[in-house]
Amino acid sequence: MRIFDYICRLIPANAGPMPILSIMPDYRIIEVTSGRDLKRFIKFPDELYRECPQYVPALHADQKKSLTSVSTLSYCTHKMWLAVDCEGGKSPSKAKVVGRICAMVNPRYNELYAKKRARFGWFDTIDEFEVAKLLLSTAEKWAKEQGMNEIHGPLYYNTLGKQGMLVEGFENTPPFNCLYNFPYYNDFVTAMGYEKECEWLQYKMAADQDVAEKVHRISDMLKERYSLHEGDIEKLKKDKTMVKKFFDMYNQSFVSSVHNFIPFTDEEIEEEAASVMKFLNNKTSVIILDEHEELVAFGITFPSISEALKKCKGHLFPFGWIHMLRALKDHTTVDLMLNGAVPSWQNKGVSAIYHCAMSKRYKESHTKWAIANPQIESNSAVNVWAKYDNELFMRRRCYIKDI
Repeated sequence: MRIFDYICRLIPANAGPMPILSIMPDYRIIEVTSGRDLKRFIKFPDELYRECPQYVPALHADQKKSLTSVSTLSYCTHKMWLAVDCEGGKSPSKAKVVGRICAMVNPRYNELYAKKRARFGWFDTIDEFEVAKLLLSTAEKWAKEQGMNEIHGPLYYNTLGKQGMLVEGFENTPPFNCLYNFPYYNDFVTAMGYEKECEWLQYKMAADQDVAEKVHRISDMLKERYSLHEGDIEKLKKDKTMVKKFFDMYNQSFVSSVHNFIPFTDEEIEEEAASVMKFLNNKTSVIILDEHEELVAFGITFPSISEALKKCKGHLFPFGWIHMLRALKDHTTVDLMLNGAVPSWQNKGVSAIYHCAMSKRYKESHTKWAIANPQIESNSAVNVWAKYDNELFMRRRCYIKDI
């Protein structure tokens, strides 16, 4: 006799439908200590955002380096955790990942700003408040154990990493260096008592629009008066001394004007130069030099690689590099990464020179769209985009909480 038939004979005819047994989730937190769990940590967003067309996956190799061996970790401390669902009695090592978070303490930041703050980043969760609560509470507990009295985020160890939770512009695809998140993230962190610390704004503009005639006149006047001229980026890339000066100028330019800015160490400069400089070229970026060939100002632009990264799905090999190579040659959309001037040249109008130079390059490269990097809403420099026809592309928020 079949087992099913036997069971049916035991059930009275008028018993009605059998109840459906539901297994309640059993969310638990585990610290990432093994290589296997690190892989789960890195891969989780790919699964979470699998059906989200706006999400831009990070390269797994880059994430592994950032989480384990980047030079900033020589002075920062951090820990990572996974939230897993052990429903049905599964062991945490085999349970489904439902969230992740990394907590960090940057002592150089705390010393510079006289704070006792921890940071959280790499924060991702399914649409379940209990998971978010478990993750954030764990990060907060660790932060207090480190002697901190505040925690803010989402942030990276230092200034150049991905930061700011998306609060507006969910319909858009972000630049490769920016976070994307579902709207419910904001509901979860506010429910946990986090408040707004600051916001960054990003604008999208038609790249082929003309620079105002007044800006051209200022540019020409400054170049003639101070013997300023455009430098050769290919030459810059081969000159280690000039590259070092470039990043030193970056430190000097933003230390007093960029919120939460942390100057690079020499090791970070060397690492960042090796990673970034190879992507710079005269078609998309400009450097301004004085008569002594000293750096005065810069405008750095990258061709957008967001769509290529979607096709890479976290890996350059075996075929991801083809998509990346094609993207780097396509200037249809560009990301405005950095622009600035050395302190002694700030507030003298030299931005007019690189704005004119960039406008010329965009037209020559048939660039249609330019997307600005996030700029703090309180920085008057964000008003420069008001001089162009633009639309608000994304708004990002850093949250903070007393612990």
